[in-house]
Amino acid sequence: MPQLRRVTFHILCVIAMLTASVIATATGAQASVPNRWGFAVVDVTSGIPDLNHQAGSWGPGFNVSVTPGGVGQTFVRFPQIAITGGVVHVTAISDNAYWCQAQNWGPSGTDVVVAVQCYRYGGAQVFTPYSIVFEQSTGTLPLPQAFGYVHYNGGGITSQFNSAGAVNTVGGGAGVWTVTLPGLGSSGFAGNIQVTAVNPSQPARCKVGAWAPGVGAQAVQVRCHNVTNVPLNTGWTLTYQRERAITGAAIPPKNFAYTFDNTPANPGPYAPVPAPVNYNSQAGVNTVQSSGLGQRLVTFPKVGILQDQVQATAYGSGPEFCNLQTIWNTSGSNAFVRNVVCYNAATRVAQPSLVTYTSAF
Repeated sequence: MPQLRRVTFHILCVIAMLTASVIATATGAQASVPNRWGFAVVDVTSGIPDLNHQAGSWGPGFNVSVTPGGVGQTFVRFPQIAITGGVVHVTAISDNAYWCQAQNWGPSGTDVVVAVQCYRYGGAQVFTPYSIVFEQSTGTLPLPQAFGYVHYNGGGITSQFNSAGAVNTVGGGAGVWTVTLPGLGSSGFAGNIQVTAVNPSQPARCKVGAWAPGVGAQAVQVRCHNVTNVPLNTGWTLTYQRERAITGAAIPPKNFAYTFDNTPANPGPYAPVPAPVNYNSQAGVNTVQSSGLGQRLVTFPKVGILQDQVQATAYGSGPEFCNLQTIWNTSGSNAFVRNVVCYNAATRVAQPSLVTYTSAF
């Protein structure tokens, strides 16, 4: 009998551990947030872009591919992740006053295809390399982690997500909107924001105009302009991330970071404050420093692992916009963004910006 009791006790312990494991797995799955995601650096107008800077939630054996459209237009195919909704962010990579915008996206067979159009300031259509990310989410997250997005088409919300299970809202128009993300609030500035213009027919660029954190919600102003500096009613996407990657995921990836260069006149290197806007998943300290007028070198230590992705968005009430001067460098577990460059018209200017980095791992 004692032997039977010991065997029975052992079996019950194993069952308890297996049950706990199943519960933990189910909880983790519920809180995973991203359903489908993908990113790439598009450095070709046709074919397979840089394999060092593309990854996604598809299985092995698939790659992002690109086909050309009109002048400055490309179609990016993310394989095996066909789904409706979600958001797209695009950042031009150029040494000139160029930007790129999403025109539209959606499922095509088993894939998601995104149409991207790039321009130079003044309206000429041009091709330039760019960094692109697509993400679609459901589920919830425990605070302090938070993630939310909005796709606004110029007249209303067409797609949204809020990791607190709340409903995001948009008010305003004529080039200036206020986005409210309830349940994702913080007592001070925390997290990162990315904004991208969405317009299928005319040049448009968008940015974060202002940011008002609150305990109950994040309130973010979006500002958009036309081919020059005139406010424009257009579509756009916005993503808010806090202790999550721009893809909505975390652990994995274990390596991601973001920062808010809110003192662009500081020659640096400096670590932006408050600390919650300068997050690093490996406890590194992100720094920003000047590399010339309107040029900011951003270093994300300890998280630099290929394949990886960077997005940047201008901040402020004016018409300024920002891009990446060249593809970032990933070396020795560090990621060096050399540089985030900001413009007013075609002139480089010192301008606040929000920058986010993620590895696929």
